[in-house]
Amino acid sequence: MKRAVLAGILIAAFSAGPVLSAEDPIASRKAIMQSVGAAAKAGGAMLKGEADFNAVTAELILRTMNAAAHGAGELFPEGTETGGKTTASSKIWEDRAGFDKAMVKFQSDTAAGIAAKPADIDAFKAAFGAATENCGACHKAYRIKKE
Repeated sequence: MKRAVLAGILIAAFSAGPVLSAEDPIASRKAIMQSVGAAAKAGGAMLKGEADFNAVTAELILRTMNAAAHGAGELFPEGTETGGKTTASSKIWEDRAGFDKAMVKFQSDTAAGIAAKPADIDAFKAAFGAATENCGACHKAYRIKKE
């Protein structure tokens, strides 16, 4: 049962949203963020014991987040502050240096997690925790709160 839950979450991570497109950066960034959300959900399931720990899956989760960290920042060009039901805050464009710094930190923390090659749940918890702290910090500073 635990494997089925985890498999479903990971399938969702890789099938979320449309193909990335420079013509529609809002849809593309939403798709990337959905994959991060699905990866975070899979990681959370392992930490809660809802899914068995698996080192390969743990690495895949961190690699999904790392790929997003490297690609998402480019999907917030000038002129995409509104439209497409975006939840991106105008603070991204007002504090571009801060936003870019947050993306670099996300890249660094996820890369460190991958390099650590978590072989057990405790090692994964440390790497995953560092990665997901970035999500919360960035959402707090640069995302419109959902109502």
